[in-house]
Amino acid sequence: MGAMMDDTTRLVERLARLVAFDTQNPPGREAECAEFIAGELAALGCAVETDVFEPGRANVVGRISNGPGPVFAFNTHIDVVPAGGGWTGDPLRLRAQGDRLVARGACDAKGPLAAMIEAMALLAADRASWSGTLLGVFVADEEAASRGARHYAEGRPKVDLVVVGEPSGNAPIIAHKGSLRPLVRVCGCTAHSGTPDLGVNAIYQAGRLLPRLAAYHLGLAGRAHPLVGPPSLTVTRAQAGLADNMVPDACELLLDRRLVPGETEAAVVDELRQLLDAARREDGIETEILALKPTTGGASGTTPDHPIIEAAIEAGRRHGVVDPRPFGFQGACDLVHFRALGAEGLVLGPGDLAVAHKPDEFVPRSELAASALIYRDIARALMAS
Repeated sequence: MGAMMDDTTRLVERLARLVAFDTQNPPGREAECAEFIAGELAALGCAVETDVFEPGRANVVGRISNGPGPVFAFNTHIDVVPAGGGWTGDPLRLRAQGDRLVARGACDAKGPLAAMIEAMALLAADRASWSGTLLGVFVADEEAASRGARHYAEGRPKVDLVVVGEPSGNAPIIAHKGSLRPLVRVCGCTAHSGTPDLGVNAIYQAGRLLPRLAAYHLGLAGRAHPLVGPPSLTVTRAQAGLADNMVPDACELLLDRRLVPGETEAAVVDELRQLLDAARREDGIETEILALKPTTGGASGTTPDHPIIEAAIEAGRRHGVVDPRPFGFQGACDLVHFRALGAEGLVLGPGDLAVAHKPDEFVPRSELAASALIYRDIARALMAS
C-alpha cells in the first residue's frame, strides 16, 4: 500500500462501490453510503465516527492521530444531484469509455471522495513521513443546503488546514462565490377580477419592483473579484394568485444573490432591505422578506501565497497538471464552513465542473489516479515530520 497501484484497480473499484449507493439529493439518504465509507476508513486504522444527524442523513469522520502537528482535513460530500434523463447507461453503475469513468457523482464528488480515501491509505502506510492529525470529513447534503457541513462545524472541531474535494482538473481553487436566496413577498389587495380597480394587483406591483432589482444587479459589476468575477442578483421564481377570478394580493419572488469573497450575508440582507424600503417610500410598493431559503453558504477565499496553495501547485506540477495555477469558480461549496472554523484551505479534485450535474458525467481515470497522489503530497508538505 506504499504506492498507488499502477493500474489503479483499487481506486476504481472503490469509486464503483461509491456511485452504486443511491445518494441523489433530494432526498439524500447518505447514511448507507456513510457506513460503507466508515468501513473503508476503519480498515486503514482510523478512529471512525458516523454521525446520523437526521433520519437517513449522516456524516462520517475518520481520524489518524500521528504525533504533534497541525490538524489536516480532507473533506468532500457523499450526496449527488438527481440523475435526470439523457444518460446512455445506468447512472448508478460505473462504466469505462476509454479514459472516462462515467456515472452520476463520478466527478462531483465521489471521484474526489474515492481519491481522498486512497490518499489517507497512502499516508496511513507511511506515518514516518508526517506528523499531526489527519481527518477525513465526508458529509451529507452539500448539493442542497450543506446541512452536513453546517452540522459538523457546529461542534467547533479544531481544523487547521483543509482540502475540499470538488472537480477542478486537479488545480487549486482558492476562491468561490456564495449564495443567498431571499423570498420576497410583494403585497397587494384582493378584488373581483371584474372590478380590478377596487384592488391592488400584486403582480403589477412586482413588475414595478423588477427594474429596481435589475438596476441593483448592474451596479454590482463594480465589486468584481479578480478570480470569481462580480456578485449578481436575479429572480429565479415567481408565484402569485389564489383563483382565476381574483386580483392577487401577493406575489412571491425568489431572489438569487451570489456573493463574492469579502461580502457577508448580513451586509447583503441589509442592502436588500434598503432597496425594498426605497421602493416603498418612492413608489408605494409594499414588500416583506418572508425567509432566507437554505443554500450551501457564503463566499470564501484563501490568500494565494499561503503554504497550502504553494504545496498544491507543486504537487500538481509533479503529477501532470498542465496548468496548476490557482483559480476561482462561481459556484458554492463547503470550504466556507471550514473557513468559519479558522481553517486555511482550498478546493481541488479530478474532473471538470462543466460535466458535473450533466448526463454521462465522468472523471478521467488518469486524473482520478493523479488526484490521490496530489492529495497525499499536499498533506505531507504541510505535516512534514
